Amino acid sequence: MRVFVTGATGFIGSAVVRELLQSGHEVLGLARSDSSAAALEATGAQAHRGDLEDLDSLSAGAAASDGVIHLAFDHAFTDFAGAAGKDLRAVGALAGALEGSGRPLVITSGTLLLAGIAPGRTGTEEIVAPPGTEIPRLASEAAALEWAGRGVRTSVVRLSPSVHGDGDKGFLPVLINTAREKGVAAYVGEGDNRWPGVHRLDAARLFRLAVESAPAGSVLHGAGEEGVPMREIMGAVGHGLNLPVRSVTAEEAKEGGYFSFLTDFVQLDNPTSSALTRKLLDWHPEGPTLLQDLADGRYFDHLDA
Repeated sequence: MRVFVTGATGFIGSAVVRELLQSGHEVLGLARSDSSAAALEATGAQAHRGDLEDLDSLSAGAAASDGVIHLAFDHAFTDFAGAAGKDLRAVGALAGALEGSGRPLVITSGTLLLAGIAPGRTGTEEIVAPPGTEIPRLASEAAALEWAGRGVRTSVVRLSPSVHGDGDKGFLPVLINTAREKGVAAYVGEGDNRWPGVHRLDAARLFRLAVESAPAGSVLHGAGEEGVPMREIMGAVGHGLNLPVRSVTAEEAKEGGYFSFLTDFVQLDNPTSSALTRKLLDWHPEGPTLLQDLADGRYFDHLDA
């Protein structure tokens, strides 16, 4: 297959590109800059210039390919709704170029959204937002699944809040740098709320399996482990930094400035099952767990000053 990949030079995208190439596929990667294009070409992939707001470039890349993996997302904490709207438009452009062809479109979402629409439940692939939902990012899921009825083999990969591994620039480094800055590794309350995790290479393999064979309308969960208590995550952070570990109240975390605007986020309980995904695609995560990655020590080797 010739696969068009957005977000192809990112932390997850670069692993997906390697996974596809090693499995015998050709890759056309979206590149916003000369440096991104050069990085792609150095791997053996082809570069396609454009960005998420250039809908014509997205349509052209999709039309020129046998399938699409859409990973790019503008991770803006201060304007999540705006970033989600941009993503929704991108999904429409990609799907529109594939309409009626039966070709695959794999889009990316997150398991944390389930904490909002199904609180108190273990998230499964069967939990979906209703058609026409306006909930940010879930709207992209709903739109993609609707395209399954218009001749596009769409699937949604919901990733764990922690996709971990070498080169991670996501939430684990944020927690580590916050603890180092504050001099203590803290969690809110009892710290019983759970985060699922998945190793970067396992996530890459899931995207490859999805573009190859996921049935139209599939919802897939990139969760290598169902949920790690935040107390244990921060305990591993404290051990890695040789810092004390303690509980803080939500008021201390927010008003005292420990987690600030991320306070609600780090309290989310997001146990997530990937049982249906494993059965459907014969996906078996093999990488280190979240706590094993933290215990390895490399997360603490190169921290922001």
